[in-house]
Amino acid sequence: MYYETIFIVNPDISQENIEALTDDLIAKVEKVGGRIVKRENWGSRPLAYSIANRKRGNYILLVTDGSAEALKTLEHAISLEERIIRCLTTKLTELSDTASPLMRRAQAAAKREEEVAEAAVAAAEAPAVEEVAVEAATEEAPAAAEATTEKADGAEASA
Repeated sequence: MYYETIFIVNPDISQENIEALTDDLIAKVEKVGGRIVKRENWGSRPLAYSIANRKRGNYILLVTDGSAEALKTLEHAISLEERIIRCLTTKLTELSDTASPLMRRAQAAAKREEEVAEAAVAAAEAPAVEEVAVEAATEEAPAAAEATTEKADGAEASA
């Protein structure tokens, strides 16, 4: 059986502590024979309504594979944890290997930001390349002008 558990951690907790908390929950599930199939940290997001005077929370998704005992262990550990302000567990009819829609949107946004950053770097380098070309042309222009003048002087002298 697959179960999807989403829990919300107090937003005042550091990212390192959230990861340690999640690792501890996973260890408890694995101790009783369960297995974590998917783990996603959705980051800090606004809450639909205020919970314990908080308007934001850090969302974590765990997909568990195992017996009902593994699920009970996870839910019991979550209920004892004061840093977790809400949780919801649902039974999945089928397991998906793809990232959740929220993670796909976050990955797409990160990819767009990366492309914009690459374009900005390319745009910043382009004037530097043009400046080098302009400098080279500027250096060649006086030399060409001198050569033309010397040829003209030589032509006048021979005439």
